[in-house]
Amino acid sequence: MRDAILALNAGSSSVKFGLYDIEDVDNLRLVARGTLDKGGAPHLVVKAPDGETLCDVPVAGGDMAEPVRTLVRWIEEKQHERKLVGCGHRIVHGGGEFADPVRLTPPVMSALDKLAPLAPLHQPLSLSPVRALAGLRPDLLQVGCFDTAFHRTIEPLVSRYALPLEYEEKGIRRYGFHGLSYEYLAGRLAENGKTGKRTIVAHLGNGASLCAIKDGKSVDTTMGFSALDGLMMGTRCGSIDPGVLLYLLLEQHMSAEEVQHLLYEKSGLLGVSGISGDMRELETSADPRARLAIDMFAFRVSREVAALANTLGGLDCLVFTAGIGEHSAAVRGSICRHLGWLGLTIDEVANSMHAGIISAPDTQIEVPVIPTDEEVMIAHHTLNLMRSA
Repeated sequence: MRDAILALNAGSSSVKFGLYDIEDVDNLRLVARGTLDKGGAPHLVVKAPDGETLCDVPVAGGDMAEPVRTLVRWIEEKQHERKLVGCGHRIVHGGGEFADPVRLTPPVMSALDKLAPLAPLHQPLSLSPVRALAGLRPDLLQVGCFDTAFHRTIEPLVSRYALPLEYEEKGIRRYGFHGLSYEYLAGRLAENGKTGKRTIVAHLGNGASLCAIKDGKSVDTTMGFSALDGLMMGTRCGSIDPGVLLYLLLEQHMSAEEVQHLLYEKSGLLGVSGISGDMRELETSADPRARLAIDMFAFRVSREVAALANTLGGLDCLVFTAGIGEHSAAVRGSICRHLGWLGLTIDEVANSMHAGIISAPDTQIEVPVIPTDEEVMIAHHTLNLMRSA
């Protein structure tokens, strides 16, 4: 019987996962990946590495208990040759205390609960599958891997807000997110001999951010104290004048909860277009509001790329990843055209074909498109913690 590790990546509407066999001390082999959809008709979808559907069944709605139970049942009953020995989780916020992967014991879970005000819509979602699995398999090793950890190398020049020191000491600073994705991409770039390049990775999905990477380490990023900051996103506003928030609270008499709902769930692509927060839907729409939303998204990405290039002292490589970054040639093309003044030129044919490199041969800046894989990072961190215990 083979030992296996499950990697769970909880998002706002679904939980992505990967199931990996432990081949030896250092190696994992992907067995299956899929989603636990928590939407209107919740269901479990599992696919083999070659894309073959292995399971597609409805699950009961509500909390995460039944979806997780369904997944574990599938692993144990349909994959009899495998024994689940560990489960790793993407935890959105590690605060100032947690950087390295850690065993998710009750005291650790209590500490992570206290970080929920720093990521009110994301942290509870990160912890929900942990509790569901603990109730089902209390003896199973569960490991937390933190989305903020990769950005711990950012210097105070970048991480500090222009507030009195007492607020920094209370934890109000720029943390950055999407760290597991950036860690994976940094590893891929190192494999290809690009560690020394001044690189910006554009993680563009429903949640979107940029990370400036130098010598394999994060030196700047667009998200800050919360996952609201930086780029315009699917339903999140991105950077906004704090005076707007004061105006909404003091003059429009909105409650804090109403402002939170506006900023997280009614803004971004959805707010500008009035149609959808899904880039795929907007790209097929003839509505001029959809066009404006797409154009604003591309412009704001390019503007932030220029800002991070300043941090790096130049730009050698711009990497596109995540849903929009990997699949929208139109958005990639628009972003790159805005950056032509930096010496960036793309090959339009390569871009339209979603090639691995979309920059023109004679451009000064290389532009790879690299699929991200947060789940494999979670699995490796889980394996490493198991081996070091």
